[in-house]
Amino acid sequence: MGSGSEKEDLEHRLDPSSESESVGSSHRVAFSGPLSGPLSGNRKCGNRRSARLKDEESYVEITLDVREDSVSVHGVKGGSTEIASTLAKTLERRPSSLGSQLSFKLKQVSQELRRMTSSRRFSKIDRSKSGAARALRGLQFMTKSVGGAEGWAQVEKRFDELAVDGVLSRSQFGPCIGMKETQEFAGRVFDALSRRRGITSSCISKDELREFWEQLSDQSFDSRLQTFFDMVDKDADGRITEEEVKEIITLSASANKLSKIQERADEYTALIMEELDPNNLGYIEVYNLEMLLLQAPIEPKAKMTTNSRSLSHVLSQKLVPTKEPNPIRRLYRKIAYFVQDNWKRIWVIALWLSICVGLFTWKFIQYKHRAVFDVMGYCVTTAKGAAETLKFNMALILLPVCRNTITWLRSRTMLGAVVPFDDNINFHKVIAFGIAIGVGLHAGAHLTCDFPRLLHATDEEYEPMKPFFGDNRLPNYWWFVKGTEGWTGVVMVVLMAIMYILAQPWFRRNKLKLPKLLRKLTGFNAFWYSHHLFVIVYVLFIIHGIFLYLSKKWYKKTTWMYLAVPIILYSCERLIRAFRSGHESVKILKVAVYPGNVLALHMTKPHGFRYKSGQYIFVNCAEVSSFQWHPFSITSAPGDDYLSIHIRTLGDWTSQLKMAFSQVCQPPSSDQSGLLRADPMQGEHVPRFPRLLIDGPYGAPAQDYTKYDVLLLVGLGIGATPLISILKDVLYHIKQKEMDEIEVEDGGPRPNRKPFATSRAYFYWVTREQGSFEWFKGVMNEIAEIDHGRVIELHNYCTSVYEEGDARSALITMLQSLHHAKNGVDIVSGTHVKTHFARPNWRNVFKHVAVNHPDKRVGVFYCGAPGLTGGLRKLSCKFSRKTSTKFDFHKENF
Repeated sequence: MGSGSEKEDLEHRLDPSSESESVGSSHRVAFSGPLSGPLSGNRKCGNRRSARLKDEESYVEITLDVREDSVSVHGVKGGSTEIASTLAKTLERRPSSLGSQLSFKLKQVSQELRRMTSSRRFSKIDRSKSGAARALRGLQFMTKSVGGAEGWAQVEKRFDELAVDGVLSRSQFGPCIGMKETQEFAGRVFDALSRRRGITSSCISKDELREFWEQLSDQSFDSRLQTFFDMVDKDADGRITEEEVKEIITLSASANKLSKIQERADEYTALIMEELDPNNLGYIEVYNLEMLLLQAPIEPKAKMTTNSRSLSHVLSQKLVPTKEPNPIRRLYRKIAYFVQDNWKRIWVIALWLSICVGLFTWKFIQYKHRAVFDVMGYCVTTAKGAAETLKFNMALILLPVCRNTITWLRSRTMLGAVVPFDDNINFHKVIAFGIAIGVGLHAGAHLTCDFPRLLHATDEEYEPMKPFFGDNRLPNYWWFVKGTEGWTGVVMVVLMAIMYILAQPWFRRNKLKLPKLLRKLTGFNAFWYSHHLFVIVYVLFIIHGIFLYLSKKWYKKTTWMYLAVPIILYSCERLIRAFRSGHESVKILKVAVYPGNVLALHMTKPHGFRYKSGQYIFVNCAEVSSFQWHPFSITSAPGDDYLSIHIRTLGDWTSQLKMAFSQVCQPPSSDQSGLLRADPMQGEHVPRFPRLLIDGPYGAPAQDYTKYDVLLLVGLGIGATPLISILKDVLYHIKQKEMDEIEVEDGGPRPNRKPFATSRAYFYWVTREQGSFEWFKGVMNEIAEIDHGRVIELHNYCTSVYEEGDARSALITMLQSLHHAKNGVDIVSGTHVKTHFARPNWRNVFKHVAVNHPDKRVGVFYCGAPGLTGGLRKLSCKFSRKTSTKFDFHKENF
């Protein structure tokens, strides 16, 4: 709650001198001290604090669990129920001057105190158990975005919009309270709440909805437990049968898009009944459910621990956003931060702009002092200045796509410290934009200004032009267009426009809704083929630079001079690529088709093929296209005796590649994963696989992980591929270290190996579909089994499951804990790594890393869709500035 005034209001409200309530004739309830801690500051994490209320000779000790959006009573010790009841009434009659958040939290405490004093139904629950807080969150029925102090105002507004004749139908209950996507589940909640109140109609009034809402948003553990029990117990007999358990498991799995849990509903139902119905009665009662919810949580193997709570507190204080009141200082700080974060890009762009401006100015001044200026004026100076920048940019644009050269510079030189090689494609795009501006100025000045002025020049004005255009006056405008200089320029403009337009994301990713005929002209294939028009453009560009109107001497025709070195370099790159790929046909070792349209290929390593984790290769399949080469991150580690890639089918080429390999695959056996598989190494049948060529490896941002002893790896969907290679490499070095230690213990010599830098790795994988976890199931299990030193910390997130604290995932959470505790396997991922639900709180992720690794430099590597790039980059910068931990952000988008 943050403000000191609210804290004072609370103390004043509970102070004996301000107000007290008599109990009978002799008892007065007073507050023995300020209620400090969570109620006086906004805390992200839960805090448990105790306050004592004095009744002359005895004390009533109340333990509260305070969180960002809730307050719950964890225990009441001493005193009598009258005292607790009186305190509840006192808190409920809070003054209207209190803030909305404080009022809401006081109401939560008063409601729970009243319930605890009026009913002993769940009196056997020990509120001090650590599992109670966890169960409380697991039974929170409304999402955090809907609940809260002002939640009812939003629900009431939606009621007014959805109600018909003043009543809300059962079908509209879900959208009204915020459960828009799971109507069936919302209907079950509606039925449970209606049964409890004896409502038989399928419609409710606003007052009844208010009662429903108060119960749903009630932070009381008992209330939530009873509501959850009522929702499952649809026949209201006080017992939950095996069929009812199965139904709610299936319903919850459907709401969270967990198809594999639906398929195994019988198995999981039997698991719950075995745990909660040991006497085989065929049903469970509410106290059995309490046992499940209040059991001690099983900690995962790689549980992050905070080294210092005080450090965490200091860190929280440092990260509180403060606004600089002075606008000049605020602007200066923003500029300083921007320069600090982007200085590599700034100096490269500044150098490029300076060269472009310098060339334009040089040529502009040169032509201003020539005779043609008297006829064509500033039109010709602008055209020639733009032409000079065009020559430079047409030469420069080839360098960022010379992948072998960039990989060599990145790996073998120190230029990576000052040159942002990770931004090579972005720089390629920036140069392309500069070329577009240059073409516009050059062509526009010539076609709309130079040529018309020359045609309308007087004989006297034309006299100096005779050495360039001949003794006879030019007949018409068409003379300029049909000449070599004219038609080459026009064709180049048209081809460049096609290349530039089809390279835009709207066309390359098919984001535009176009008619079917036009849709075939877009997509990655259209981008790939149209981009190879650059060969024709460069040929025409050289011809255009030779046949100039105003330059007749060969040494003044400088176009070929600009292009010579870049074209030779790029041509050598393509020749090396063609030669290398032609001799590196690989043998397919294993193929698997996984859920989520992912094709996994395991192949032999070509002779002498060496790479680093995080790098990528280009793949060609002649059965799909003889010309197209597509890049894919390597998922195997350098220490593996095979080469592997995982391909997500997102476009034309990848879909056709998956189809080609699927035709030679078969359904997997019971002990294999995936939808289809082909493993000739383990069977007699050797299928005929399509022939693959590879080219590489090529450098990528993720390969720089070896520079850091602490890694924060973030993968979004199929973006986890380069990070999996890094994890496998870290795991390989863990194995190697253990083998070396065993060898030394046995009396052998100590191996003389270069020490591996990485001492800690945090891996966060966020994926939308449950089936995605099959992609790297083996890697996850191997890490969990071998990494005894907990060097690697794995966090899997499934975003199709509703966040913790939502009723739609409450049973999934309970079932997950029960199954993992008994079998050590997560029901969502099918691995030893427990899956988190919804999306991570990235700020908390960075905070935990910063707290655990002060004064360290952490390499943050993100691979995935561009949407998350900005947020992670900002957090890296923010935590680097405000903590002693420095985060270096690297990204790779697809």
